[in-house]
Amino acid sequence: IQQVFKQLFYMINAVTLNNLLLRKDVCSWSTGMQLRFNISQLEEWLRGKNLQQSGAAQTLEPLIQAAQLLQLKKKTSEDAEAICSLCTSLTTQQIVKILNLYTPVNEFEERVTVAFIRNIQKQLQERNDPPQLLIDFKHIFPVVFPFNPSAITMDSIHLPASLNLGFLNKV
Repeated sequence: IQQVFKQLFYMINAVTLNNLLLRKDVCSWSTGMQLRFNISQLEEWLRGKNLQQSGAAQTLEPLIQAAQLLQLKKKTSEDAEAICSLCTSLTTQQIVKILNLYTPVNEFEERVTVAFIRNIQKQLQERNDPPQLLIDFKHIFPVVFPFNPSAITMDSIHLPASLNLGFLNKV
């Protein structure tokens, strides 16, 4: 069950983040607030079902950071440093794309300046991120079946003659 929910939450993360990276109309402060609230509801549900050890919440980390990126101030060099230290699960390309797509919804917000984006790129240039914008939502985590040894020993097993396994010898 834990592995199923880890895979499901990974797919939620991948599809949502890919939509965020491809749609300018959803890159806003209010979308960041809405995403963060919805993610907290998912995390609370995991805790309520005692699935916090499944790794499902960790698969949402890039989406959490993207939501926080949408909510942060984006003006000063201190803001740029905060973004660089916060967004460790996002690639440089993803951070820059979100900042480029950021669209103010009301008059209190401002567009992200080109100078600010260049500052971010300069600070993140030493990262060795893969040149990947979108997340592969078809990625499948390997299934792990736990080994539960039997309490029955092999020498105590009786094989019925009707199985026609007389060629087997007990060792």
